Amino acid sequence: EDVGTSLYFVNDSIQQVTFSSTVGVVIPCPAAGSPSAVLRWYLATGDDIYDVPHIRHVHANGTLQLYPFSPSAFNSFIHDNDYFCTAENSAGKIRSPNIRVKAVFREPYTVRVEDQRSMRGNVAVFKCLIPSSVQEYVSVVSWEKDTVSII
Repeated sequence: EDVGTSLYFVNDSIQQVTFSSTVGVVIPCPAAGSPSAVLRWYLATGDDIYDVPHIRHVHANGTLQLYPFSPSAFNSFIHDNDYFCTAENSAGKIRSPNIRVKAVFREPYTVRVEDQRSMRGNVAVFKCLIPSSVQEYVSVVSWEKDTVSII
């Protein structure tokens, strides 16, 4: 084996990429090599990635780009799927772990407090109700009463 050849992971901890449909995303291949490796992207099924104009593009440097898109252009095959990247040179070939790529849509939503009844002097427990469509992306960081933060 040539001492000057190698393949390595730059960042193999990328497991999930969630992005906004209004912004798009650029995902670098988490692998590299010396001499320069040929970087390719695939679907988790092993199918080659092909460019889809204005939707998905693999750059010459191995970066996968998903462009912003409207809700009507959503395609789960592209915008909600598992991908992986390979790096190949004279040292061999390595494969990244699967990377879950998921687009989310910006849409209006309302967070509200569940109605509770309690007698004066007793404890009341309030629950913040977050719509299920955004629940995994929203965290309750404070409570307010009449625009004043309470702890």
